[in-house]
Amino acid sequence: MCFSPEADLVGGLVVTGAGVDAVRHLRHKREIGMALLPLAFGAHQVIEALAWWGLGGVVPEEVGEAAAWLYLLIAFLLPLAVPLVVRAVEDDPVRRGIMAGFAALGGAVAAALIVQLADGPLVVRDAGRYLDYDAGLTYGGVIAALYIAAVCVPLLASSIGRIRLFGAANLAAVLALAWLLSSGLISLWCAWAAVTSIVIALHLRTAPGDGTPTGVHGTGTEAAAGR
Repeated sequence: MCFSPEADLVGGLVVTGAGVDAVRHLRHKREIGMALLPLAFGAHQVIEALAWWGLGGVVPEEVGEAAAWLYLLIAFLLPLAVPLVVRAVEDDPVRRGIMAGFAALGGAVAAALIVQLADGPLVVRDAGRYLDYDAGLTYGGVIAALYIAAVCVPLLASSIGRIRLFGAANLAAVLALAWLLSSGLISLWCAWAAVTSIVIALHLRTAPGDGTPTGVHGTGTEAAAGR
């Protein structure tokens, strides 16, 4: 996905469907943030389709520019959102503290990125199979490393086995994308977001039916005790 506006649009609709399914299978209010992530990812891909079309003259240039800005804004909020979402379904106080620390780190990363995005200029190029976003970020390599840490480490710190397993896969996927095509990481990452959304929907589908949070009845060998 993310290789053309049409792929973004179709992918966004598929991911949104996964998000609707995730919301339908909520068992506990602590899972709301997790269930909403696929809906955000779906909107993210549809927004990028508008950015593509803005470059191609299909929609007004101003619409494309606004879409590109909004696309990056959502991407820049993820290092704050992901630790908070994972922390919400965690019961172990030590692990919750670790996740809170990474949420603080993610918030700092998000703030730094958004400030630089607001300063501009934002340049978006059609690189053939992806969009290349250049917001003129300072210390881009350091920020990227902190971004990945904030998004990936909280998953690895979870007491829920399947979340840890997905966290390992997530880290491997992100590092592989960065190695394959570092300039297209943000754009290509939405392909992995589609996989993420389906995993979240399946995770919530298999949650216990008694209203307890996901993972409480043994989604992994170290499942947390319910409260």
